Amino acid sequence: MNSIKTRIAAARGEIRIDLLIKNARLVNVLSADIHDAAVGIHNGEVVGFGDYEAREIIDLKGSYLCPGFIDGHIHLESTMLTPFEFSRAVVPLGTTSVVIDPHEIANVLGIEGIRYMLKASQGHPLNFYIMLPSCVPATDMETSGARLSGKDLVPFLKHKHVLGIAEMMNYPAVISGNRDAIEKILIAGGKRIDGHAPLVSGKELNAYIAAGISSDHECTGFDEAREKLRKGMYIMIREGTTEKNLETLLPLVKGSNARRCMFVSDDKHPDDLLRYGHINHIVKKAVALGLDPVTAIQMVTINPAEYFRLERTGAIAPGYIADMVVLKDLKGFVPEKVFTCGRIAAEKGRIIKDTAQRTIKFRKTMNVKLKGLKVKASGKKIRVIEIIPGQIITKKKICRPKIQDGLAVADSERDILKIAVIERHYATGNTGIGFVKGFGLKKGALASSVSHDSHNIVVVGTNDDDMITAVQEIVRLGGGYVVVSDGVVLSSLQLGIAGLMSPLPVNKVSKRLSDTIENAKRLGCILQDPFMTMSFLALPVLPELKITDKGVVDVRQFKIVDLFEGHGL
Repeated sequence: MNSIKTRIAAARGEIRIDLLIKNARLVNVLSADIHDAAVGIHNGEVVGFGDYEAREIIDLKGSYLCPGFIDGHIHLESTMLTPFEFSRAVVPLGTTSVVIDPHEIANVLGIEGIRYMLKASQGHPLNFYIMLPSCVPATDMETSGARLSGKDLVPFLKHKHVLGIAEMMNYPAVISGNRDAIEKILIAGGKRIDGHAPLVSGKELNAYIAAGISSDHECTGFDEAREKLRKGMYIMIREGTTEKNLETLLPLVKGSNARRCMFVSDDKHPDDLLRYGHINHIVKKAVALGLDPVTAIQMVTINPAEYFRLERTGAIAPGYIADMVVLKDLKGFVPEKVFTCGRIAAEKGRIIKDTAQRTIKFRKTMNVKLKGLKVKASGKKIRVIEIIPGQIITKKKICRPKIQDGLAVADSERDILKIAVIERHYATGNTGIGFVKGFGLKKGALASSVSHDSHNIVVVGTNDDDMITAVQEIVRLGGGYVVVSDGVVLSSLQLGIAGLMSPLPVNKVSKRLSDTIENAKRLGCILQDPFMTMSFLALPVLPELKITDKGVVDVRQFKIVDLFEGHGL
């Protein structure tokens, strides 16, 4: 009661408030216009517009004041940063809230991984909210480090920072009415359930939405996004490091439907954060492509706030939390100041309101029994995973294998390389072996402990010896990225937290990542970020052909198939 009375008194001008921001050009996402305003702030909240007696006054001299940016869907693990370091990296970019899906670390550490994210993400200037991982494991066609049922997730739903159930990736299970999938939908209890339904259409899409799923971030085509929008889904337009859908989907956004759309990053590498930015970069690009700036800002403020039911968040108006960004113009979207709860958290690209990083210990997550990688030729045609640049979906290609001494081997001249996924949680020795096209490597091998969603070790190479050396180095590091050529480790990035993240600052992680990618390119790799691309080649819920530690997966059939065409399992 006292806090409400204080808020009312402050709004009426009866008491001196904490801060008055004057001469602002306010981007009002509620009225969808821009107007001059002085904004009063007290106890971390906006109390009103107009002149107030204040302890501190900041004169913006005509700069724009808009709500803090919200990323409505991101896997924090993709940044390879801890919550502490991620906060320090993105708050100066104008991001004040993120909705994370700790799906990756949960697939390695289970409940322990979710607890880590909840504990490590609190107390920072960035507001972290969590959607509970719905698919651990994503499917039974892979080996993950944990298995979480609906009952395992229920206790977390009481946490104030838990907003609902994260992307239901196993869409065939939802559509078919699978018991476990339905259980996870039911436990949400009215909270949001995010979707993940790439290329799902027609009556199958009807069934998926009717189950209670509200959004989708996997649209890669205009018609797909339009159908989902027409059928009631919120559309999360994704612009990440590998998956870039903004240009294709932006024509869908009109003034009349924009409030059902939002921008998200999904997966973002640290070098992208440093080079381009975070949500501010997506807004900048959208505006450059012709979107109205106010609409673009709505899509990263009030839209996600209302979708996730974040009370008093996402706008600048009486009663709203004072998370705000000061911009010189609405073209570059470079923040001059960033406020969280009414206090300056960052200024001119530098964090001001800082916190401490928590040290949390984990159990060992690299348990590997390494077998050979030889493939006996048992047919004249093989199924090859073909990479689509800029996308995380792939194509299925049928090719003749290169055969030496009765073995199917990599053929760098045709850019058909060997790929293997090696189980790393229980030392089962499970090894799925296949072939992939699109890397361009002429020699050597690349290996990573980041492979969605079970995060087994994935390795791509031109020869078995270098591939095995790369895997051994991954195990020695406790996880990370590795580049090997002629038996020599050329560079590496250590990711010692569950084989997914590093405690280092973003600039150091980015530098080591850049060095590793550069060494991959010296070996002939033609991909902008081969490790991000590799990480999705083991994800058996995205079309068309993928690979796990259990073998090659035809995603459209949703089953493991033989590497050689004409052979079935």
